Amino acid sequence: MNETKLREEICIFGKSMFDRGLTPGSSGNISVRVDDGWLMTPTNSCLGRLDPATISKVDPKGNLVSGGNPTKESFLHLSVYEQRQSAGAIVHLHSTHSVAVSCLSDTDPKQPIPPITAYYAMKIGNLVLLPYYPPGDMALANAVREVARKHHAILLANHGPVVAGKDLEAAVYATEELEETAKLYLMLRGNRLKILSPEQVTELQRKYPS
Repeated sequence: MNETKLREEICIFGKSMFDRGLTPGSSGNISVRVDDGWLMTPTNSCLGRLDPATISKVDPKGNLVSGGNPTKESFLHLSVYEQRQSAGAIVHLHSTHSVAVSCLSDTDPKQPIPPITAYYAMKIGNLVLLPYYPPGDMALANAVREVARKHHAILLANHGPVVAGKDLEAAVYATEELEETAKLYLMLRGNRLKILSPEQVTELQRKYPS
């Protein structure tokens, strides 16, 4: 897909997620890998009102090439791309239910959401929860870098999910699956859960690698 189409796709998916309340105000950001760097949503932009012409383009070192200044959380994206050469796009949202799970005091960092459904196991796999870091703290970049090679979906405590995919469509769909499963998990809290077994999860991930 050429760069013009990718810019349009960023705007289409951004508006879709905003219109459905997946990330409010000017929160959330999107990036897509291109041959000579990355396209990123501009800082302080609303995903519901993106303009293809003002999408930021940065070079392989993260320097601005054209468009508005890139999201101030670009370091999150670049940290993941550095560890995941197969990643073609990344979505970071402040989606309500995923953030709610990240705020629970009894959440297991190694499995913040159990494998409730087959599609969660297929699209998210092994989600990991990182501790809280203040916005813009570069220590967060190092924390993300340490886990990104083994985890394409990362939940930031008191913040939100960062999800990589082979392309933008895959990253968006995986992020949406994470949010819906987080909602299910919160609805089911206090009840005995019937989750997928490790063997069932392994088989799903073998058949449908993310």
